[in-house]
Amino acid sequence: MSVAPLPPEERASLRMLLDPRRAGDAMASYYAFSHPAAKTRIWGHRMSAGRLDGFLLRAQTGLDLFRPLVTLRAPDAGATAELLRAAFPSPQAAMFSFPEPLGLWVLPLLTVETMVPLMVLRLNPSRLEPLINILVRETVSPGGFPRYEIRKENRLLAAAGVNWQSADWAEIFVQTDPDVRERGYGRSVCAALCRHLLEERRGVLYAVEERNSASLRLANGIGFEDTGEREILCSGSVLAAPPAAGDGSS
Repeated sequence: MSVAPLPPEERASLRMLLDPRRAGDAMASYYAFSHPAAKTRIWGHRMSAGRLDGFLLRAQTGLDLFRPLVTLRAPDAGATAELLRAAFPSPQAAMFSFPEPLGLWVLPLLTVETMVPLMVLRLNPSRLEPLINILVRETVSPGGFPRYEIRKENRLLAAAGVNWQSADWAEIFVQTDPDVRERGYGRSVCAALCRHLLEERRGVLYAVEERNSASLRLANGIGFEDTGEREILCSGSVLAAPPAAGDGSS
């Protein structure tokens, strides 16, 4: 078994490990196949026969300019450790996002600063009802993605935008000023953004913290439904590898 950087021309081989149509693979597929190659590094894990059976991806994103976003797939604990330590030969702060079942192998290898369990929700287009609010304004994010806002006297009251989008999917976020919650502002901007994305024939995903009852109520009111997929989002760094037996370290 071995780990090595995966050249850009070999990215297509990751389709053996990812299904871009599946909600649980949508984010990893975006960064593997659509994110700019100059901002993405991928390491592949191969079995002794040479077949790819795991990968780790590091991407520079606009979500955090100082910490890369990391996601991975691995067949076992050993491959997980090899991938993490190949990508992080020395400790470096990063954001890690991975399917919940991988937490058993990933988390013991990290110094975890924050950790959030996420539910992956998908919009059911048949449940999205027309919701008109004359205060909602369409704009564009610095990354060129659609964004909808409600402002009053230059104060941002609510916003809905896109974290990332591929040809098939878009993952959204919603922000509401705590002072104006329960007035429908968040729901209004979210509904406007969802209509926009559906018109572009994209599936819409919303990753929500399981304990965030306000976000869950908003999502349910718009028409989002639980896919059953669970993700872990955490910040931290990879622990240094223990010294090999017999290397003379004390």
